[in-house]
Amino acid sequence: MRVRAAFFGALMLAAYPACAQNIEAHSDPLEQAIAEGPLLPEEVLRSSALTFPAILESFEREAAARSDQLTADGAFDLMLKGEAYDRVTGTFSGGFAEIGARQPLAPMGAEIYGSYRLSDGRFPIYENFYNTNQAGEFKVGGLLSLLRDRRTDQRRFAVEDTQLAAGQAGLDVLLVQLNVQHEALKSYWRWVAAGREIRVYEELLEIAEARAIGLARQVDAGAAPRISLTENEQNVIRRRTLLAEAQRNFTVAATSLSYYLRDARGQMIVPTRLQLPDLDQLAALPDMPSLLATPRSDIVQNRPELQNFRLAIQRAENKVALRQNDLQPQLDLKVELSRDFGAVGDGGSTFDSTDTVVGVTFTVPLQRRAAIGQLSRAEAELRELELRERRIADQIEIELDNILTNLSAALRLAGLAGDEAEQAAAMVTAERRRFALGAGDFFLVNLREESAADAQIRRIRADLNGRLAAASYNAATMNLEELGLD
Repeated sequence: MRVRAAFFGALMLAAYPACAQNIEAHSDPLEQAIAEGPLLPEEVLRSSALTFPAILESFEREAAARSDQLTADGAFDLMLKGEAYDRVTGTFSGGFAEIGARQPLAPMGAEIYGSYRLSDGRFPIYENFYNTNQAGEFKVGGLLSLLRDRRTDQRRFAVEDTQLAAGQAGLDVLLVQLNVQHEALKSYWRWVAAGREIRVYEELLEIAEARAIGLARQVDAGAAPRISLTENEQNVIRRRTLLAEAQRNFTVAATSLSYYLRDARGQMIVPTRLQLPDLDQLAALPDMPSLLATPRSDIVQNRPELQNFRLAIQRAENKVALRQNDLQPQLDLKVELSRDFGAVGDGGSTFDSTDTVVGVTFTVPLQRRAAIGQLSRAEAELRELELRERRIADQIEIELDNILTNLSAALRLAGLAGDEAEQAAAMVTAERRRFALGAGDFFLVNLREESAADAQIRRIRADLNGRLAAASYNAATMNLEELGLD
């Protein structure tokens, strides 16, 4: 899991500069496609994936998490230290210079070090340890933790914790992308549906306005009563009202879509009616068998929310292990080897030897209340995460069931609405033929026309519900291709 999370995080980080390059490299073709041709869902998804601020923000958070990982790795940086001093005046003339390096290691909380020291002159007895032979002294040593800090310590905990946090940040990028692309698709289909509704009401109004001209001629010729003009004018006003409401809904939908439709600089683009696609340019609604081809268990287990919880639980487990480590006594082993070289210096022959030093240090708090309290808190946080993971997994299962139910119903209703619209259109044609032959009724003609228009609106909205349900299913199953993220 750690390798997978780290790989995913690295993949997300690598994708960010690639996205930035794509914005610059493809900005002109994308803007040109949006401005010139009909606006298709692929173009909206591409625009939101490359320019939407929330996605770019998630990449920056992921980059910040990677920076924290580098900071934690810095705890194992090689440290170089130098020191020198010399007596300018006084009874003693001793001076020395020393340079050394220390390298922390992960296994057993180890640390190795080495140094070189050179002294000259005479030192007081309380500084006798500064003396070296004339070629100086080399020293190497190491430190091992035998109890506390043997399996983990704050440095190793921080390294692994930041790696897991970076993996979570990568998953957060994916989750933000899924949510943004889902909302972008929903806004797009609402815009398309609003545009299709305007066309229905425009055609309905055009019929009524054209009929008013014919009725006026018939009234002038005495072939129709004047009340027919009044009735038709009432229909015209009602249909103009419906059209005005549809135009308002389209303006709102276009403005909402502009939140996701942006140019290369991130400026919002409000689409117009001229950019509405024809029905033959849009893909058909999906069928249920193709959607159910993916195994249900794979869908749930691969959800980024649950992957994020797995990493969070692993972080909590590491924290529990760190707090358990704090309860142990400190027992450190130190081994050091030093050797002077060259002629015997002012310190005398006692410094002309190879010295090996082995030592241990032992410390333990007698009550350990702070460590016990921190361990109890870490264990409670771990149990909370495990329970929350179970709740979210159940919630995802239920949401997926509801999405499938809504999608199945929406596809079935879309088919029924299409059949209803066809039947209503046939009734309008028949009623107009009867009216033209003098066997029909003007009231029935208007009623059939408005019923047919209502059927078309229901068909458009049923298709919209199917599109929205399919978008929700693609987001829930992480269908990256359909969401423009492949």
